[in-house]
Amino acid sequence: MANRFSDTLFQLIHSLEKAEKRHFKLYIKRSSTKEDLKIVQLFDALDKLNDYDEKALLKKLPGIEKPQLSNLKTHLYKQILASLRLLKSADSIDLQLNEMFDYAHILYKKGLFQQSLRLIDRAKDTAKANQKFNFLALALGLEKRIETLHITHSMQMRAEQLSAESLEVSGRIDMVARLSNLALLVYSWYIKNGHARNEKDELRIKQFLKEQLPPNAWEQTGFYERLYLYQIYNWYAFIRQDFLMYYRYSQKWLDLFEEDRLMIRVETGHYIKALHNLLNAHFDLRNHQRFETTLRQFEEFALTDRVRENDNFRIQSFVYITTAKINQVFMRGNFKEGLSMVPEIEQKLAEYDLFIDRHRILVLNYKIASLYFGSGDYATCIDYLQRIINDQVDMRNDLQSYARVLHLMAHYELGNFELMESLTKSVYRFMAKKENLTRVEEEMFKFLRTSFHMSRHSVKAEFEKFLEKIKHFEKNRFETRAFAYLDLVSWVESKVFMKPMSEIIREKYLTSKKRVYVAETAKRSVAAK
Repeated sequence: MANRFSDTLFQLIHSLEKAEKRHFKLYIKRSSTKEDLKIVQLFDALDKLNDYDEKALLKKLPGIEKPQLSNLKTHLYKQILASLRLLKSADSIDLQLNEMFDYAHILYKKGLFQQSLRLIDRAKDTAKANQKFNFLALALGLEKRIETLHITHSMQMRAEQLSAESLEVSGRIDMVARLSNLALLVYSWYIKNGHARNEKDELRIKQFLKEQLPPNAWEQTGFYERLYLYQIYNWYAFIRQDFLMYYRYSQKWLDLFEEDRLMIRVETGHYIKALHNLLNAHFDLRNHQRFETTLRQFEEFALTDRVRENDNFRIQSFVYITTAKINQVFMRGNFKEGLSMVPEIEQKLAEYDLFIDRHRILVLNYKIASLYFGSGDYATCIDYLQRIINDQVDMRNDLQSYARVLHLMAHYELGNFELMESLTKSVYRFMAKKENLTRVEEEMFKFLRTSFHMSRHSVKAEFEKFLEKIKHFEKNRFETRAFAYLDLVSWVESKVFMKPMSEIIREKYLTSKKRVYVAETAKRSVAAK
């Protein structure tokens, strides 16, 4: 069976833009050996295939036998990468620095030591301006080799300076490595486990951070050291559901780039992630106005050449802006308007399916399912939730759990009471097994188990009792995820007040906007006096 994900060369070719394909053809024509003409044929054949199928491929290449194919594919892969390196070098500081280092090394091998040293100096200046300490270590290594093995008439002046530079750079590299490792580990903890479910989980993550954080981490002043330190505390706060702390460190992360705007180009991926996390923080805190301001900032940045001309940044921005726009719908309650986004989201997911990780797809499927739930289309909501429930990826236990809870609620709304008893038991067992039950969820399962066959009047009274119980948990940090994932309060209120859930949320949004307007008017009035 054809499998589009099975061949790395196929994936690489299908990731190329038109300009990149055109550049590859021009690049190959410069040499035009017999072997090169064969790889052009192979390139064209793979480009026309919708899925990788070796038998179909060989039929399109009558002059190439199966034993030749492996070597040709390897050669083609290398040539495409060489072409891309040439095309993209002006767009990447890393590629420019590596090119300068290669040239310096060639000059060194030719015995042109002074020329090599001058090029190393230029490369070091560029690396320092862009805080590329790993490259500085390479450049200093070559510089020390030249000074140690050959007389350059600068040894007396340079020895102490080179030694001091090397020690400083190695210290910076060590600290950045330790902090970036810890940031990755804390983020990995969240991807696998989701939010802290109880004090036991919180104690685990607190102890882990205490043991792993370098003792002098807060004394660091460099861009990368602070970047990874803020990321560590950003994820730490998010895991603990301390959303105010999460907001503060998301803002600190973004402010780093405002302090040194050159780094937006150097570390564009981290800048995009900072915007995404800040949007999430505004969403969690229901900072409507700041959310809108940050979203506009993100959308404007996504239109820049830096993002549009880079596959990774363009796809990353699509995922995060789409997530933000759906979150905006959740805040405003305009679910039916939000559904108009779904066809384009599906189209983009199909276009980018080679590049978007499973975690992001799970999150988007859950959010789309929630859009359908909020708009009252429970059957389609169930279809999207099945994509998550049937996915065997071992990540985001919290998302897997809430997909099942929302699935249960959708069946409740559809009146599928004959399924409810078995479904409730199944979901309860799943969450209990994952140690994923909060007190709010316990109350919810109790309510669902007793409300299947009640009269409309009796159910309304039970909903009122249920609402009173869960409202007590809204300020409890370990219970907030139930409200963040489901907006359970608004759903129950819709039953109590006999209104659509979208209308309940819309009223809250308008009330919040009015409150902000009144507060800002009062501030301006005081300032004028």
